[in-house]
Amino acid sequence: MTAIIDYGAGNTESVRLALERLGVAATLTADPSVLRAAERVILPGVGEARAAMTRLRETGLADLIPTLTQPVLGVCLGQQLLTAHSAERDTACLNILPDARTERFASDLGLKVPHLGWNKITDLRGPLFEGLAAGAWLYFVHSYFVPVGGYTKAVAEYGGPFSAAVAVRNFSAVQFHPEKSGAAGARILQNFLAFTTSPDQ
Repeated sequence: MTAIIDYGAGNTESVRLALERLGVAATLTADPSVLRAAERVILPGVGEARAAMTRLRETGLADLIPTLTQPVLGVCLGQQLLTAHSAERDTACLNILPDARTERFASDLGLKVPHLGWNKITDLRGPLFEGLAAGAWLYFVHSYFVPVGGYTKAVAEYGGPFSAAVAVRNFSAVQFHPEKSGAAGARILQNFLAFTTSPDQ
């Protein structure tokens, strides 16, 4: 069973429908016992880091998520929440990536913020990207990003390189929206759905 964490994230339904198109009926839940028993867990996310972390703390999910041992996939804000801290309203996050901090795109680079639309990813590493060619185009919508570091498994460029995907232990995460990224996004979701234990990162 694949579970989607229910904490009011804006892209929950689009993630559920993307999985349904792949033949997977995911369970939307905030029940700790259901999440612990799931074979895989997805942490979606669209919106503001402080509000998201407030909801996760109010429901006890902020304490639960770091203790999960099955494969977990963060999506968009779900990736940023894995870091130790977000610059968005000076927010303490889940600290699953303790050496990583989420930063905002600089306003003095002549870039439109948020970064919105299709962008290619390179430097692909790990089983999440099996069968996907470097230079694949994925759909992004975000104003904040995780810098490239030791957890980075894919890179995109917007005024400089940033982490398009990260992974540590049983946690993988992507900054783009696989549920809105056509065949390439579907392949990434299929790869995650094939994880039966913590993937070899």
